[in-house]
Amino acid sequence: MTRTSTVAVTAVGPAIWGTTYYATTKWLPSGYPILDGAVRALPAGLALLALRWQLPSGVWWWRIGVLGMLNIGLFFPLLFVAAERVPGGIAGAVGAIQPLIVLMMSTVILRSRITATALAAGVGGVVGVTLLVVRASGHVDMVGVLAAVVGTAEMGLAIVLAKRWGRPPMSPVTLTGWMLTAGGLFLTPLALATEGLPQHLSGTNWFGLVYLAVIGGAVSYFLWMRGVGALPASAMSFLTLVVPLVAATIGWLALGQSLTPLQLLGMAVALASLVVGQRVVARPAGRPIPAAGQWRHGSTAAGLVDRRPSPAAGSRPARRADHPGRRADRAIQPLVRTRRAIGQHD
Repeated sequence: MTRTSTVAVTAVGPAIWGTTYYATTKWLPSGYPILDGAVRALPAGLALLALRWQLPSGVWWWRIGVLGMLNIGLFFPLLFVAAERVPGGIAGAVGAIQPLIVLMMSTVILRSRITATALAAGVGGVVGVTLLVVRASGHVDMVGVLAAVVGTAEMGLAIVLAKRWGRPPMSPVTLTGWMLTAGGLFLTPLALATEGLPQHLSGTNWFGLVYLAVIGGAVSYFLWMRGVGALPASAMSFLTLVVPLVAATIGWLALGQSLTPLQLLGMAVALASLVVGQRVVARPAGRPIPAAGQWRHGSTAAGLVDRRPSPAAGSRPARRADHPGRRADRAIQPLVRTRRAIGQHD
């Protein structure tokens, strides 16, 4: 699969997430954000594990637990709290800062330097999404805004850690299944203890829950985690700009909301930032960010430049392992020189 097709397929995951605000307000029972997250995670995780069963090994037990908490256990409740308490536009504008967050975290965790182009693309994404989705509002719920900020930051951390740790020795299906299951096992008892179960669920509520579990959980996170293993960190973070673009489009098509010229301008700026963000990560060498212990000096990716110290000046470079053919050539060189000397003597 080419890089372009990988980016396109991975972008389907954030596009599905862009439907979450509509699904939450139209299809789900209100007042159960943690339960919504548990239903979205646990059934989907168990189904994926049934398809490709494999136990984690070694350090991947706790690493998958961390990724499950960041991507699912903590993120889902924050997402639904934000969806219920603040307009989708404000939540989308907050989410647009994720590329900048990932770039900054990468300087610490991946020890990389931010390029000017990547920084400009990140700022452009924030400006574009803000123009697109933020409208005048008399009251802003700060709890909802805080939930959106924390959710955006900790999911950005999950992206960077996934690149730092590299690919686990299992398929993307199994990894996604374990991650969803870990988050779901955390959320389910918490939801039952704090929220309980709704007394009545309509047909629309059941449809919304099934949609979140199958499409919003299993499908979207499988595509996302598959992309995390193939694309650089900030390439993934720029793809999250798809979320507010899809949310605004759904509002226009399904809710009859109009788009002003300023909003259309914001959509164009956000799309341009997304494209520039992908081109930045593709330009250096086309290699993903290496996992821990696999860095090469001078490697670049995701708009980030490796700033680890180069080998000391004057130091002798490591000798490459000899190819068997080279060893054979060196072995017969004395014989060749001897024959040539005999021929010249004759």
